[in-house]
Amino acid sequence: MDVTTLAVALISVGGTLGGTLGGAVLGQRANREQNERADRQRAEEHRDQLQQARRDLYARLNATARAYRVAARDSVRAAERGEDVDPTALDAAKEAWSGEYSQAQMVLAKDVLDVASTLNRTLGVGYSVVKQLPNSPDRDGSYGRAKAWFSGPLSDGVYLLRVTLRHDLGVEVEPDFERTRLQMLAALDSERRDLERLLASEQSRAARPA
Repeated sequence: MDVTTLAVALISVGGTLGGTLGGAVLGQRANREQNERADRQRAEEHRDQLQQARRDLYARLNATARAYRVAARDSVRAAERGEDVDPTALDAAKEAWSGEYSQAQMVLAKDVLDVASTLNRTLGVGYSVVKQLPNSPDRDGSYGRAKAWFSGPLSDGVYLLRVTLRHDLGVEVEPDFERTRLQMLAALDSERRDLERLLASEQSRAARPA
């Protein structure tokens, strides 16, 4: 074999090997890019699922809070009219809210949880208001106080929860929302504590022997 033939053979073999190695490198790169795209798609789908789960939870939290308030308010109105009040509806609304609130405690951001927790305590006071109506020493005053509570502070609390949830989802964004949230929370806490003290005082007087 002369030098020219040998050179041609070597070039041919080198070209074949180079083509094989180049094809392998390009194939690995394509596979890597495909895997990266798949990873990004899975991560995006996971984020979308988490966001949808959060929206669903927020919707249930808002719905059960509203239903709880309405059930308590309707119980007061029925009692004032002298109708027999079935506690089933109010207790069911209370349990539904408690279930959603328990789930929300595990996932809510701190500022959202502050609102939900305050509303939970406020709803609890409203429940006590309804339960204490039959034993109230001043029925007319108690009915008026209960109706004012459910149409005023408690209504504001449910509204604040809804706005806070929408703000957290990015649906409703207001520049001064944080200041408004803190002001409403402080007012709601103050009114709740005042009502708690009043209810405790009434219970204490009712428990004293005649």
